[in-house]
Amino acid sequence: MVDVDGETADGGAEHAVIARFRLAQEGFGGEGERSVVREAQGLLREAIERAGVGEFDGNEFGGGDVVLYAYGPDADALFGVMEATLRGLPLRPAHVVLRYGSAADPSAAEVRVEL
Repeated sequence: MVDVDGETADGGAEHAVIARFRLAQEGFGGEGERSVVREAQGLLREAIERAGVGEFDGNEFGGGDVVLYAYGPDADALFGVMEATLRGLPLRPAHVVLRYGSAADPSAAEVRVEL
């Protein structure tokens, strides 16, 4: 779990995988799109927990996009577990940001991966 300083309970920096998908319908997307995202969330949560690489933190729908959030001590390991499911989502355009440190740290490196 991340605290207000962007660190994990064990004191390490919290990395993030933030996946953004464009929805075909404006606003919160169509029911079919939301259903596909809900199914993917379950797969992501299970895979992340099974691998022990972090936690799936949820989603944010709005403005014709959906953003999925996951956190852990190693963004590369986290993305490695998530990548196949994220690439399998039919929503496009889409990209993932791997953040190597806390959102509160302006020097945290980020890498963008197009899906």
